[in-house]
Amino acid sequence: MSENLIVPTMADMMAEGKQPEILFWVGSAGSYDDRAKKITRAFVKILNKANVNFAVLGTEESCTGDVAKRAGNEFLFQMQALMNIELLNAYEVKKIVTCDPHSFNCLKNEYPSLGGNYEVLHHTQFLQQLLSEGRIDFNKDTYKGSKITFHDPCYLGRANNEYQAPREVLTKTNAEVVEMKRSKSSALCCGAGGAQMFKEPEKGNMDINVLRTQDALETNPNIIATGCPYCNTMMTDGVKFAHKENEVKVLDIAEIIANAQDL
Repeated sequence: MSENLIVPTMADMMAEGKQPEILFWVGSAGSYDDRAKKITRAFVKILNKANVNFAVLGTEESCTGDVAKRAGNEFLFQMQALMNIELLNAYEVKKIVTCDPHSFNCLKNEYPSLGGNYEVLHHTQFLQQLLSEGRIDFNKDTYKGSKITFHDPCYLGRANNEYQAPREVLTKTNAEVVEMKRSKSSALCCGAGGAQMFKEPEKGNMDINVLRTQDALETNPNIIATGCPYCNTMMTDGVKFAHKENEVKVLDIAEIIANAQDL
């Protein structure tokens, strides 16, 4: 990619005696998965364009421990969490934004009892804030005439009761936003949560991601919008299973906004 992204690290900032407005927690998927890296880049594009003073941990960032906890290894979770908390507290981090609802839920709800108290936002919540403050500018007509349906990530929706932020961001695009028959608190999981992403599905009539993608395709969308790198993978696989990849795109909300900025 030829884009010139500016991504300062906390170590660099501290060396200069500066404190960023936010720490961008990239997460395991956003760091290592090729598809999720595109979401990371899209979000950084937006942060750069909006002149947000942010930093990342870079090589100092480790897994939140969420997957270990969901898989039942509480000991490993606490080891990983305490290591992260020690680092975050040393940098005096106050506000964290992440594109991963699993990291969001873990940092927000499970770190405080171990001594990690931060203001934690999902990237759609932060994008909503930037839009309401007039800090993001993008071409409102990029998606005019498009039909977008949003898949609620479990750890953003049911676990943290955030349904409005992603939808408010999408409505700003002038696209037609349509709801699936199962949405918000009754949305169906994509099948990746609870460490299920890393194992084969149990036997059944249909893989859950295929079933969830059917829900989305019934709305006849041009775009299935996601707010989670794992949901993105599962829905993309579901679209391929239905042989609809030439007609339906699966895009994170950050990508939708970044693409409309004509960057």
